[in-house]
Amino acid sequence: MKLISRLFLFSLFISVISCNNSVEQKRPISSEEKTQSLDSIYTEDVTFESEGIKLAGTIYSPKNPHLAVVIVHGSDRVPRRKEFAKLLAQNDILVLTYDKRGVGESGGVYAGPEVGTNNISIDNLNLLAKDANSAVNLIHKKERNLPIGLVGASQAGWIIPIIANKNPLVEFMVLFSSPTITTLEQLRFQFYTNGRTDFWKNHTEEDAREHIKNDPDRYQFEATDPKEVLKNLSIPGLWLFGEKDIQIPTKICIEHLNTLKLKNKPFEYVLFPSLGHNTNKTEPIEISINWMKQKSLNIKNRKKQKSN
Repeated sequence: MKLISRLFLFSLFISVISCNNSVEQKRPISSEEKTQSLDSIYTEDVTFESEGIKLAGTIYSPKNPHLAVVIVHGSDRVPRRKEFAKLLAQNDILVLTYDKRGVGESGGVYAGPEVGTNNISIDNLNLLAKDANSAVNLIHKKERNLPIGLVGASQAGWIIPIIANKNPLVEFMVLFSSPTITTLEQLRFQFYTNGRTDFWKNHTEEDAREHIKNDPDRYQFEATDPKEVLKNLSIPGLWLFGEKDIQIPTKICIEHLNTLKLKNKPFEYVLFPSLGHNTNKTEPIEISINWMKQKSLNIKNRKKQKSN
């Protein structure tokens, strides 16, 4: 890539990033290259057990993978994310994606926002974490020498830290539009915004903070606080936020991450001013891919130094 292109991409990145370390941008893959790389990706349908039930998924294997990831679900009725997995595999990432518990070909009982707040109960979040943990163990058996990470969105922000805290095979994590607030705080904010896409045009940050702090809880259950787990982690993490999000209060989440960063946690974040809760867009994905590759290279180099 020519120097002028690199400078342009770097300046574009700086305009949206709100973290200490920049993430190198790469040249987008052309349509022809995508076709060629898709032809070279091997797919394998797999099943694996978790807590007495079978989960079904697909492993996408490029010819020369640099790293491996497991895709962790959000709160909805999510089958395996084939298109996202293909995109990652095109970028030399080995991927395992699976049908969520109770969805598609996977066994078990689905618990989601359509069927009540048991969706974000401690029991359900821990159960989903066990499912993803089994997926991590499976992909490790597939490629034992690759750094393994977790990639997820939204509700995965509560699940991924649980897995990473329990399974030393997890060496990095990427979280799209994921909360660092508690489950009860998230519900307070979500009820306040009530799905209104114009919410931030009519409310201030102070309004939202006051409501989250003082609004009575509509449901009484024990809250999950991801900060309690994140403070125990030492693996790199990247959060990607949309400033117009009406599902999670991104600026409060960023403050939490900054507090953790002051305690030397290797956490980074990117804030996209024009995006809402859906950060599954080209630029955030490209940034996350380049970040994962860089962190994986660092992990490999560190392991080499230890072995010498």
